[in-house]
Parts: sequence; structure tokens; C-alpha cells
Amino acid sequence: MREILLSLVKTIVAVVGKLGYPGIIFMMFLESSFFPFPSEVVIPPAGYLASSGRLNLFLVIACGIAGSLLGALFNYWLAVRLGRPAILRLGRCFGLTEAGFTRVEKFFLHHGSFSTFIGRLVPGVRQYISFPAGLARMPLAPFILYTGLGAGIWIVILALIGYLVGNNQELVQRYSHQAFIYLLPLLVLATAIYCWRHWRQQKDKKKAGR
Repeated sequence: MREILLSLVKTIVAVVGKLGYPGIIFMMFLESSFFPFPSEVVIPPAGYLASSGRLNLFLVIACGIAGSLLGALFNYWLAVRLGRPAILRLGRCFGLTEAGFTRVEKFFLHHGSFSTFIGRLVPGVRQYISFPAGLARMPLAPFILYTGLGAGIWIVILALIGYLVGNNQELVQRYSHQAFIYLLPLLVLATAIYCWRHWRQQKDKKKAGR
């Protein structure tokens, strides 16, 4: 497995080195859609190329966000065009279960904008959060805003890891995992604050309705 991953990373470095920024956009489009293509093997190699002067770090981040937005919009469009049953049938080909999708969908229906932002930072959720957004016809402006913010945070982290540690996949994996561990308490805190504010708003509405 390790040899396969190293080979994949070398291939990605070669492809990104050859195609440049359009290659980053295309690969992050795949990562952000329902294809099982992790960003951890796309953005760090691009960050490494930036550290060697072959790419610009800020453009790497911008292209990563652009590709993520395009992939998310593609999933959104699929949900609008195909509907829930077709999305579930399609998702099964890529490991999406109905139970897993239902959990994501329920959370989204109650907390649309916030779940779009948080979902982009959670592995295993970021590829699928756009489907319930499309099914619910979430307005595009907040969808793009919160998707871009969530994706942007993770892309900046991965780009800096690649920029600092170079083309060492073991270190990239280790620091990517550690970065998410450090990020997790912030996500929990943000969720707690959001839930508290949501509870207060609901309580105030009930008081006003009396």
C-alpha cells in the first residue's frame, strides 16, 4: 500500500509539474466531487513544487480552492438534476451508504450554512455535503461562500505542510493527521457555539411568540 501511495504521489508531482495550475484545479475538482481522490495527495505535492520555485504558493492555494468549488458545484448540480434516489444509487459506486448520507442530510436540513462550512473540514463528509445542499436548493451565494471558506482552511494547511516538509509523503501524512487533530477541538468549539446561539435564537422566538 505504501509503495502504491508513493507511486501515486510521484505521478501527481509529475502531472502538476507538467500541467501546472490547471492540473491542481482538475485534481481538486475530482477530490471535491464524489471521486475517492484525497486532497492530501494533491495539495502537499503542489506546495512542495512551490517551495522549489516551480509554482507560486498563493496561486496553488487559489487553484486548490477554485477546484474544490467547481467539484462542489458539480455535486450540487447533480443533486438538483438527478434527485435523491439517483444520487444514492450513484453514491453506492463510490462507497456512499444510505445511512451515512441520511445523517449528513438531516444535519444539513437543520443547519445548512454552518454544516456546509464544517463539512468541508471533515474527512468522509466534505465530498458529500454538497448533495443535500443541492437537494435543498440552498442559495448559491452562501453555498459558494461557506464551501470556499471551509475548503480554503484545509487547503492552506496542506499547502503549507507540503511547502515546509517537501516531497516526503510519510511526513505529509503525519503532519496532515496532526493538523486535523489540532483542528478538531476548534471544530467542536465552533459547533458548540453555533448550537448555543441556535438554541438562544429558538428560545427568543418562542418568547416573542407568546
